[in-house]
Amino acid sequence: MDNEKAKEQEEPKGQKAPDKPSGTDGVFWLVGENLLTFPFDKEKYPEAIAKSGNTYNHEKLWELVKPKGCGKPFDYYPRGRAVISNSGTVTVYMSPEIPINCVSAIEKAFGIKVEYVIKYDNSRHYRCYSDD
Repeated sequence: MDNEKAKEQEEPKGQKAPDKPSGTDGVFWLVGENLLTFPFDKEKYPEAIAKSGNTYNHEKLWELVKPKGCGKPFDYYPRGRAVISNSGTVTVYMSPEIPINCVSAIEKAFGIKVEYVIKYDNSRHYRCYSDD
């Protein structure tokens, strides 16, 4: 899938998948030049599962996956999440600090194979060190 299938919009309005939801929910961080991706697997990091029960909580997961020797908090680096709704709508929420050239790696990591929406989230929820 190429980047042209990703649509940037103010409000998420992803398109419905033709058969079943495409991809996996999960979270990611951009640490320097490295995109760290964590597709949701309830067996792999059960202590990091969000209240919804179908994805990870950034803060909880960070303590388990942060790079060796990293003393930075979970919200230091730019981050985001892939959300695949039950109806097949796919939305990628992410910090505006994550460049568009990371999109193909996000698609691959989360198995996104349908048209979707990128929602750059400028809220405090996705703030990082460069926003200060």
